[in-house]
Amino acid sequence: MTDEAEDAARHKAKMAKRKAVQDAEVAGKTLEKGLLIVNTGPGKGKSTAAFGLILRALGHGWRIGVVQFIKGAWSTGERKALDAFGDQVSWHSMGEGFTWETQDKARDIAAATRAFGKARELMADESIRLLVLDELNIALRYDYLPLAEVVAALQARRPDLHVVVTGRNAKPELIEAADLVTEMTLVKHHFAAGVKAQEGIEF
Repeated sequence: MTDEAEDAARHKAKMAKRKAVQDAEVAGKTLEKGLLIVNTGPGKGKSTAAFGLILRALGHGWRIGVVQFIKGAWSTGERKALDAFGDQVSWHSMGEGFTWETQDKARDIAAATRAFGKARELMADESIRLLVLDELNIALRYDYLPLAEVVAALQARRPDLHVVVTGRNAKPELIEAADLVTEMTLVKHHFAAGVKAQEGIEF
């Protein structure tokens, strides 16, 4: 047997063992449930990942809900794209803008309270399979909403509902309650080089 043939045979045997391990692991996973997913961390991509998940779910014919806790009536590419799905997406931008823009805590608290009321309404809508609570972590970070009440409501969601919470600085209590937590790590960001927010990339 040539060196090349021996290498191919070793590779095939290695991959067969790997496949057996993978197949056994997959076979052991039998639970199906609605997930509480948290995208957090200082890096870019938290909301972007949530919108990617929305696209995947839409491909399976799911009905989607989106509540934006901080962003207001911005014209974004994701909103324009998802408008094409009509009633399949229930979108609600209920923020007043970032806290340094409003500079009015009472107003921010009122907006966050309204937004969480809408989130509760969508959680109760049995036609919604996936709900994205965009920048909810920011509202919790600034104490615009009672943390224990929010976590309890998310934990009490119906068993088949998937919920994604985005925003940096996720509270430890929310991380503990979540099924899946991904932290976006900042390695390098173009803002540091003076590049402004650009259409199609940031919004």
